[in-house]
This record gives sequence, structure tokens and C-alpha cells, in this order.
Amino acid sequence: MPKTQYKKGDKKVLRAWAFYDWANSVYALVISTAIFPLYFGSLFEDNQYVEVFGINYKNTALIQHTTTLVFICLAILIPILSGIADYKKNKVSFLKFFCYSGSLCCIGLYFFTIENIYLGLFFYFFALFSFWASLVFYNSYLPEIAFPHQQDRISAVGYSYGYVGSVSLLLINLLMVLFPSTFGFEDTIEPMKISFVMVGLWWAGFSQYTFHYLPNNQIQSPKKDILKKSILFGGFYELNNVWKMINKQESIKKFLLAFFVFSCALQTIILIATYFGEQEIIWREGEKQIGLIISMLLIQLIAILGAILTARLSEKIGNIQTLIYLNIFWFILCVGGYFIKYSYEFYVVAALVGLVMGGIQALSRSTYSKLIPATENTCSYFSFYQMCMIISISLGTFMSGIVDQLTGSLRNSIIIFAVIFILGAILLKDIKMKKL
Repeated sequence: MPKTQYKKGDKKVLRAWAFYDWANSVYALVISTAIFPLYFGSLFEDNQYVEVFGINYKNTALIQHTTTLVFICLAILIPILSGIADYKKNKVSFLKFFCYSGSLCCIGLYFFTIENIYLGLFFYFFALFSFWASLVFYNSYLPEIAFPHQQDRISAVGYSYGYVGSVSLLLINLLMVLFPSTFGFEDTIEPMKISFVMVGLWWAGFSQYTFHYLPNNQIQSPKKDILKKSILFGGFYELNNVWKMINKQESIKKFLLAFFVFSCALQTIILIATYFGEQEIIWREGEKQIGLIISMLLIQLIAILGAILTARLSEKIGNIQTLIYLNIFWFILCVGGYFIKYSYEFYVVAALVGLVMGGIQALSRSTYSKLIPATENTCSYFSFYQMCMIISISLGTFMSGIVDQLTGSLRNSIIIFAVIFILGAILLKDIKMKKL
């Protein structure tokens, strides 16, 4: 049965689009940020080093360099896939594929152990790959379904849905970890592993609402050129056209450069925050596990407010000026974060991170959406946006992993990221937004 056709700006479609954040953000919080880092750390309580591929890796350096490899692969494959999706007009099919593959790999993390280190890294790799790949196709819908005046707010609503949804599941997981006997578990390890299974089921299950309303866009326009008829070359053809257009638009080029720079620091910090707290902070006896989870919850809850406040601030002073202030605030946080040692300091920094984390991500997405021209090839445009983030993360996690491996401490990476945020603010300074 064909889908009902909805007009651009329709509230049902906008809510359904934003709801995908509710579905997939549990991966970002439970696995990337909260429970998995704790579980991973518990595997290395006796020895922080493990031999993998002939290298005696520090555990956090290993996970960072595995993450780096994921993002290198994404940088190579996503432009091709997004170009294909625009050419074939079936981006919703790609979104579904990566949603389901990511969900299955989350479930597979149940089997992650030191003895199964290669299998565990395999599931970690493809869960992370699928999560980020799905975001390319998800983000590219924004300019197609929302008018420019709606984009800041609906982007912020999406992040807010994500924070509420991910916190809801994390609270359930937290109860399982803190009171394992109540749920029929003998220790805290098993409920952590069950949490990974719950993430996979949540992600795939709640995405059905999004898939029901998002347009198929499956009508393929005719192309005469033989290269354009080839799916593979069609993808490159579309990307080449988009690159030529971006090359002529200084504001988009400048924004992508600035976004690349500050995302290098921002996304890496988000990925390593729990590992930093687990290894670098002095906790009171018995406080570490619950303290780290509470810190991540604090970040998510405050980020809901932060995303909404940032959207309102941008309406008053403009997107670019707001992003500059956010970068400066991040710089101050990094400098302060370098010197913290105790748990109460970590809680304060976590709260401040939450205030600006959601805002800078939501506003970056909607700012780019406003800068790009009206076009059917939004997926290819957003592939450049996503590629900038992906390559920047691979650079950030690589640098942080090297520093961690050589010095034995994640703390030393923070000063590098502080400098990067200042550079990001400087690069944003001369960008001109088009009038809506």
C-alpha cells in the first residue's frame, strides 16, 4: 500500500523525523557514553593493557584507534552511498538498512569479552559504523521536509527527543546495574550486557514510527549519460556536481572548514568523556560506577534545556554568532577540565558540558541546512557535512589515542582540544548567512 503524501512542513512528518533521534540516541548514550565504557573498563581491572594485532595496547588507546578506523572507513564509503541514495531516490532504504544492521551489532556486543576480543571489536566496529552511516541519510531529510524557518527548532526538537529517549532507557539500565538481584542477576556485569541487547531492540523498534511517515522518494529521474546510469558512477557524478557547487559558495566552504575543526574536538570529547572519568578522576570508595552514570545522565538532561535555549538565542543574535560563543565556552570548559581531579569537580564540568553539547550539535546541523541551496540532492550535500564530521573524529580520536598510548593518560589530550575550539571560533567569524 503506497504511503500517504505529505506536504513540506507537515507537522506529522516533522515529528516522525525528529523521533528517529529518540530511537537511535540510545546507542550514543548507553553504548558510546555510559554503560559500554564501564563494561569495557571492568574487563581491564587487573591490567589496562592487552595485545591486539601484535601491539601491546592500552585499553582506552585501543578503543580510540578502533574508533578511528571506523571513521576512516565511513569517510571512504559514505560519499559513495549517499550519492547512490540521491541517484536512486531511495534514501529511506539506506536509513533502514543501517538502522537494522546497527541494532543487530548492538545485540552482538553481549558477547564482548577479553577472550572474544576480536569478535567484540567486530561488533563494536559495525555498530558504530551503522550508527553514523544512518545519520547521513537521516540528516539529509531536514531541508526536504522543513522550511528554513522551521529547521532550527525541529533540529533542536530532534536532539531533545534523543536526550529524553536515551535517558529513559539508561534509567532502566541503571536500576538493573545498581540492583541486579532485584532483576534476577547475580552481579553487575550481566545487566550491563543485557543493556546492549535492549539498545538494539529499542533502536530498531522505535524507528518504525519514523519509517512510516518519511517519504520514499523512489521515483528515479531519467539520465542519458552512460556513467549516470551506473549506480556506482552515478554516486560519484552527483558528488562531483555538489563539490563544484560548494566550490562556488564561500559561506558553505568556510562553514564546513570551521565545522571540521571544532567537531574534531567536540565529538572526540563526547566519545572519551566516560573513559576519562573512569581513569583520571579520583572517586570515593564505591562511587565510581554510579558516579559516572549519574554524570552522563546529568549531561543528557541538561542538554535538553541547552538545545532549546541555543535555538532561541540563535533567533535573536544569529546562528554564526551563537556558534562562536559556544566554541569559546567549550574552550573554557577544556581548560578547566584539564585541572579537575575529584568527583565533585567532574559533576560540575558534566553539567556545563550538557548545557552546550546539544546546542552546538543541533545548531550546526540546522545552520548548514540553511546555507545549502534549494536542491533535490540534499543527501549528497549532507554527505559533505557528515564527511567533515567523520574525518574530524578520525583525526581527533587518532590524536587522543596516540597521546594516551605514549603518555599513559587521557588528560593530556584536553589542552589540544582547547586550542582547536578557539581556532573553530576564529574560522566562524567571517561567515555570512543568507537572508531567509
